[in-house]
Order: sequence, then C-alpha cells, then structure tokens
Amino acid sequence: MEPLVIDAGALAHSIVRYPIGMTFFTTPERLEIGGHPLICAGAKATREEALKYYRGVARVEDIRVRPYTRLVTAQRGSGGLVCEVDTPQGTDTLTCDKLLLATGYFDHPNRLGVPGEELPHVRHHFDEAHRSYGMDVVVIGGKNSAVEAALQLFRAGARATIVYRGARWPESVKYWLRPDLENRIKAGEIGARLSAQVTAITATDVRVQGPGGAAALPAQRVYPLIGFHPDLALLRRIGVAFDAETGRPQIDADTLETSVPGVFVAGSVTAGNRISEIFIENGRFDGEKIFGTAPERAKARDVYASIQRATGE
Repeated sequence: MEPLVIDAGALAHSIVRYPIGMTFFTTPERLEIGGHPLICAGAKATREEALKYYRGVARVEDIRVRPYTRLVTAQRGSGGLVCEVDTPQGTDTLTCDKLLLATGYFDHPNRLGVPGEELPHVRHHFDEAHRSYGMDVVVIGGKNSAVEAALQLFRAGARATIVYRGARWPESVKYWLRPDLENRIKAGEIGARLSAQVTAITATDVRVQGPGGAAALPAQRVYPLIGFHPDLALLRRIGVAFDAETGRPQIDADTLETSVPGVFVAGSVTAGNRISEIFIENGRFDGEKIFGTAPERAKARDVYASIQRATGE
C-alpha cells in the first residue's frame, strides 16, 4: 500500500493546535507508532517533542503527505472513491480505493451562542499564556483545558477569572489540577464564578448571570474552552450514516467501515460527540482493525477491552 495523508493544516494539525509547551498526560510509549521510539527530555513528551517525532516518522517511513488540503466530499466512482479537496492552489480531485477519516474534533470548537463571541479578542483554542501578561483574561469552562489555561495564565502574570456553569468542578479534572486551582481561588489569585452563565461578550468585558445576579467581568482576552465536536457536516456530505443525537457514525465494529463502502473512520470520530470515550490509549489500535489481519484485529480488540476495564470507561 502507498497511503496518502491529507491534513487541513500542517502535519499533525490537531497537535499543532495544542497550547505551546503543553505536556502530554500519556506516557511516551503510548504515543509511539510504527515501532519508532519516542525519546523525550522528561517523563512525558511535550507538544514540541511530539511534533518533531511525527515529522521524523513521516520522513523515515517516506509517507506521502499533503498539508493544508481539506477534504470537501467523496463519492464512489467507476475507478474507486473520488475525493474533492480544497488546497491553497484551488480545488483538486484525488482517487483512492479506501478513504480513512481520522478527522478528530479539535477543528470544531463548541460555541457559546452569545453576542460578541466572534470578536477578535475571543479565542476558542488556548495558545500561549505569555500573550496575556498584565491583562484581564476570562476563561470559560470547567474541565481540564479551561482549568489548565487558568492556572497557566495566573503563573504568566495575567489577572485570570474562570467562569463555569456547574456548581462544582467536574470529577474528570486531573487530580493534580483540582487542588492547585482550588488553592489559587482560595488565595484570591484566580477569580472564579461557579453556577454562572455567559450572556454576552463585549470589547471590554464578559457579561455573566449567576447566583449573585448579573456581573460584568473585565476582559481584554477571552477563552471559551467548552469542548469540541466532530465534523458531522463532512460525514453528511459523504453519505455516512450516523446517529443524529449522538453524532456516532454507523460502523462495523471489527473493521470500522462505515455505511459507505470503502470509507472508514478511526480515532475519536468513531464516538461522535462522546469524545471522552476515545483517547490515545485505545484509539491507537484502530489501524490494526482497518488494515490488519484477523489475528491482529483480534489482538486489538483484546487490548481495547483490557484498557476499558482498567479505566472504567
């Protein structure tokens, strides 16, 4: 096989979008692919080390890559699947025998749906805490991404406030982040508004409604970090059947083939909107299900099941 990888951005575009300097929760051996060891300076790899690693794998394996190429749709033709793509040079057509959608969800952030959300100082991906030094910053959300961003902003010299619609922080917040955040809030170093809903964003503040009534929080930068969702519009254009409520595509559990012959899915997109079900430790075996032999698929299923038992997922 001679696979071609297309990516809407740079190679490993989802990881490019990670915050600068981010450290993976996953250990290096779980990030490794193709038998290539991942060597990193610390116990776990950083965003920059992962990008270097995946560039190296693509180079050593001589994998064909077309970056900044976005899949628009795909239809079955006489010579296989015909894929329409957008490139910086214009529209192009690619043909293939198998199409594998490993599009994840990181390109499609959930929206608040409030006035002012599209203002230029509002960003749905956290970039770098240093950019907010000496500024009033509001982080919206209460899960790991929002909590970690608030802590980084505080330590970079920003005046950070975190706004969360829940009455308490979710149990899913990483065990080392929760006490850190709670202690910073208790010390008055990070502002917090729980059980609060954002009603609007202006050029100077974030309007919230909470138990104490309405308030306007000063904000020169705003980070709504409330999760992501898969590109269901792409599945719809290709004709892949999926559950309208959950976003979960209809797939063969053994091979991950969709309702469209020759079109497969891998990674978090297999779970639809339930993105927490798929992570590096179990999604990394999807290649064996799609391209492997029957024994390789069986081994992948066994490993997947053991991980589910161990994690309680």
